[in-house]
Amino acid sequence: MRLVTLHSISKNNLNDFFSNHWGSNQMITSHGVYDCNTLEGFAVLSELDNIIGLVTYTVEENCYEIISLDSLEENRGIGTMLLHKVETVAQMANKNKVSLITTNDNLHALLFYQKKGYQITRVYPNAVEKAREIKPQIPKLSNEGIPIRDELLLEKILY
Repeated sequence: MRLVTLHSISKNNLNDFFSNHWGSNQMITSHGVYDCNTLEGFAVLSELDNIIGLVTYTVEENCYEIISLDSLEENRGIGTMLLHKVETVAQMANKNKVSLITTNDNLHALLFYQKKGYQITRVYPNAVEKAREIKPQIPKLSNEGIPIRDELLLEKILY
């Protein structure tokens, strides 16, 4: 496993990754519409140079906002490595906060982020309905049958 910047990965590989895992390279949240191919970020590559983890983020006034985080091989520390890298880069840039938005159905992510010190600081009721107006391929139900409706903002203050 090795960590690289997204700039070192071809646009075709990034497009394929986002299409396969998110339906397109477009990410929509209450904070905006993002083309993940143009964002800053990092990837974890396998020994065969396949993407096995990826994080994208934006930089706001005092905050780094994670737009996407994927780990394709669970329980290997890939998500933790990517999250820690963004937190480290934020601290080096003298930013005091990292935030992200996830949806109400994403129980795995909610567990992961809260264990890493993130707190739910805001709920955007029915935000996913608005996102579907732009990206209609967003499913209405999770694999577990949970209606996907709300966005949750999670934040971690960096010391």
